[in-house]
Amino acid sequence: MATKATPQAPPQVMGDNDLGPVRLPVDRETHQYDDWTIGYTKSHILKSVCVKGETCVAGDPDCCELCVYNLALALPHLPDMVFHRNVLRISHASGAQLEFNPLDALKLVRNEKLDLKVACSDEWRESRPEAAQTGDKVKPFDWTFTTEYTGTVNDRFRVEPTEQRIDMFKLMRKEEILFYHNLTLFEDELHDHGISLLSVKVRVMPSGFYVLLRFFLRVDNVLLRSNDTRFHYEKGNDYVLKEFTHREAKVEQLKHIPPALFTNPDHIVDKLPVVRKVNEKLTIIKPE
Repeated sequence: MATKATPQAPPQVMGDNDLGPVRLPVDRETHQYDDWTIGYTKSHILKSVCVKGETCVAGDPDCCELCVYNLALALPHLPDMVFHRNVLRISHASGAQLEFNPLDALKLVRNEKLDLKVACSDEWRESRPEAAQTGDKVKPFDWTFTTEYTGTVNDRFRVEPTEQRIDMFKLMRKEEILFYHNLTLFEDELHDHGISLLSVKVRVMPSGFYVLLRFFLRVDNVLLRSNDTRFHYEKGNDYVLKEFTHREAKVEQLKHIPPALFTNPDHIVDKLPVVRKVNEKLTIIKPE
């Protein structure tokens, strides 16, 4: 008689140097932290062709995902990669909610109806002789997809200026990471002349949570730009601190920095001069 085999647990996928199991990708995940629910969804990039043969109508519930974007934005074209289902949502039991999504971010891209050249387009053409030879006009919108999107906040937060600052030294302390994820919202390689990238990271620790929303732009041989929005919540508070920082420099101003750093936002952003900074306090409005 055959012996009944003992069920075996499926093998774990281990990381380099046996540093522990690798977390396999999932489409959605949530984490409960006190009265906060922190979760994300993620999926494939937005299709580049209308699946209904260009017959979609604004307001139609059956409108395809591409046309929802095109009708809402009216941009000449979208970034190469729009991760339309990638959303980070942070919700409080009171109903206060903070969300990060690509559609709201792209709504803040300049869409000039007049044929206006965007900043640095002349320098970009001069640095790219092959582009100058085409004689094509710069499209009437910001082809760098620069956005000053700082997240989508609902009316259960009271937003006001503040003198309080996020304590970055406190965030640098070693702490257990309870939950972490990094989502790309959109990306464009500017026809191989650089990169335009919007991403959001969330980190939950025993002491609170931290979010970094970053727009990073590199136009090769011309410009580097970042728009960083940081959020920090500390356990026990009834508010979240928010800090928006705009940094920018032309490449000619960065001759003292190795060009190899230009391709890595984590290495170059802090070396760019600060142009503008805004500090706000998001206070939770408690239900009556």
